[in-house]
Formats: sequence, C-alpha cells, structure tokens
Amino acid sequence: MSDILPDGALSTVIVPPTRDLGDNFTVRRALPSAQRRMVGPFIFFDQMGPTVLAAGHGLDVRPHPHIGLATVTYLFEGEIMHRDSLGSLQPIRPGEVNWMTAGRGIVHSERTAPELRRQEVRISGLQCWVALPRAHEETDPAFAHIGAGELPVEQGEGIEARVIAGSFFGKTSPVQTLSPLFYVDVQLQPGASLPVSVEYSERAIYLVSGQVDLGRDGVFEPGRMMVLKEGAHLVVKNIGNMPARLMLLGGEPMSEARYITWNFVSSSAERIEQAKEDWRNRKFPEVPDETEFIPLPDIQGKPVHYP
Repeated sequence: MSDILPDGALSTVIVPPTRDLGDNFTVRRALPSAQRRMVGPFIFFDQMGPTVLAAGHGLDVRPHPHIGLATVTYLFEGEIMHRDSLGSLQPIRPGEVNWMTAGRGIVHSERTAPELRRQEVRISGLQCWVALPRAHEETDPAFAHIGAGELPVEQGEGIEARVIAGSFFGKTSPVQTLSPLFYVDVQLQPGASLPVSVEYSERAIYLVSGQVDLGRDGVFEPGRMMVLKEGAHLVVKNIGNMPARLMLLGGEPMSEARYITWNFVSSSAERIEQAKEDWRNRKFPEVPDETEFIPLPDIQGKPVHYP
C-alpha cells in the first residue's frame, strides 16, 4: 500500500484492528478511528467475521439500548435473529437490510436462532450506525426490514452494485433514511473498473475482499477503509483473479458535531448522560421474550465529541 499522496484522491486510509469477542467471533472497527471519526452521517462501521461458529455455539448479543442513531445490519453469510422493544422479530439473511431507527430510545438483541445452533454456522457481514439529524434525534423509534429482491441493482460490464440505502447510480433504495447518504454493495469481476461518483461531499470505500488498484493512490488489500477527498475523481479496478467486493458509503456531513458514548449518539452531551441514567435505572422499554440485558459499562470521563 502506498503512502497518502498530496495530489492523490485519498485523504485517509484506515486499517482497523481485529478484535476477538469470544468463540472466534472477530470484528474490525473502521469507524470511529483515530484517523477519522465520521464519513457523512456514518459514525460506526464494523466488519463481522468471516467466522465459523461451532455446533452448539452462536451469536448472543443481549438486549442493549440506543438513542440518536439508526443501525443497519447487512450480511454476506449466515443469519441473525433480531428482536427489539417494538416487538419486531426478524431473521436477517444475506443481501437483506435491517434498518432500525433508535430515535428517542430503542432496545434490541441479536442472536443465532436455536435451530441453527445444531450445526456449524459461518457468519460474516457489516454493521453500521448512522447519526440522525438533530431535528430527528428524538423521533419515535422504528424498524424496517427490506428483502434482497427489493433493493435496486446497477449492472454494467463486470459490475454489480446493490444500493442498500440512500441514492447512488441514479437509483434509490426503499429504505427510509432521514439525511442524504449512500451505502452500496459493489462486486467487481476481475479486470473490471468502477468510477466513484462525486455527488456527495464525503465518501469512503471499504474493501471486503479482493485486491484493487486505485491508480496513483496505490494497490489495496481487504480490511481497508479508503476515505476520499471532497470532489476527487477516483477509479477502482479489480486487479486480482477473483471477484472483489467493496462497500461505498458516505453522504453529507452533520451540521452539528456529535457526542458518542457506548451505544448512544447525540448532539447533546447532557442527553447522553440522561440515556445512561435511564438504562442504569431500567427505564428503557423491554424486548419481549428476553430476560437478559447488557449492564451499563463503567464509562469514565465525558462523552467523546465528533468530529
């Protein structure tokens, strides 16, 4: 990988560390990072796996709260059962979208269904948080599930791009977002190239698999987030002998800075403190058929201010 060039298209390259959360379930967190806190409204970006969970094991993320953001879960392999305090019960499978708007407060869990634990399970995918505009931070919580067949697809010479959320390639996802953004799953065949549109102020590419050439900015391996300069033109080319998979994401920046602590995002530090107190005192709504929960961790200091 080349160093960032002053006259190149990239402003930052993030190499997220890998963490093992147990049972060999690994995550790479690209946002927030020391190099970049947000890209457009995206304030959190995790790659899950790929991980093989042995028979008898599974994913068990106990009920936990959110405010001031929307979560989006998108899988490449495997299945996760989503439950939330609105009463939603929804398995999510590859190519589908779970878009959960926390607003003033929601609680959810993410688990492997009991019937899937009888066998070895492979799981991989992405989970992102999108900060909500200040006018909508305290909106009513909501949940939407969009099937893979409902998402618009752009196809070209060696290119297949699925618009997960927002608008790109002149196509708009049915997911209802509250700010201008884009989130796109792109698969490039060997030798194929893709120009990245400049229609949004902030843009990034996350390489899931394959090897790509970004011209004078260099060649990149999987597990990298490349953040583009505003208005910079860039062409991504797959130079490997296998298909490359990359996520395009970004949008317009928030008009106000954001605070983040644990699972809470807000334009107000005081609001986050209130959310912490409410969770500590079990004032959030409960998830039906769930008896466990994740306690509030011992969080030292004030909420982190982004950007």
